[in-house]
Amino acid sequence: MELILATLIFFESLSENGLIVTWCLQLQVLEHESVVCFVTHCGWSSTLEALSLGVAVIAMPIWTDQITNAKFIVDVWKIGVKAIGDDEKGIVRRETIVDFIRKVMESEKGNELEKNCIKWKNLANNSVDEGGSSDGNIVNL
Repeated sequence: MELILATLIFFESLSENGLIVTWCLQLQVLEHESVVCFVTHCGWSSTLEALSLGVAVIAMPIWTDQITNAKFIVDVWKIGVKAIGDDEKGIVRRETIVDFIRKVMESEKGNELEKNCIKWKNLANNSVDEGGSSDGNIVNL
């Protein structure tokens, strides 16, 4: 009963600032102008979507390729930050996520991420446009 009550209170608290849906297209969400950053486990598809849509990332990799993808996001492309666990179990707490979101939205680091996101978005778009490298590879195939 307590869990049900807590869940109802949570849903009510979102009524003015959020929306919970059962399913949606991630690409449509990420391309919306109000999206500032994307908290992701850094799967390859999500990584490519963030990169090509110019969305900053808060990386929370769990295993396998996600760790490598997060490394590219943070250290190579410089379009995100990596959330690191707060406690001995490596759990990232809510307060830490809030701090990272603020860092992306309100700091000089956030401005740098935004510039890099725009750069990589443009590079991705240019490669798939007619005459771009990806376009040329498809034609050659």
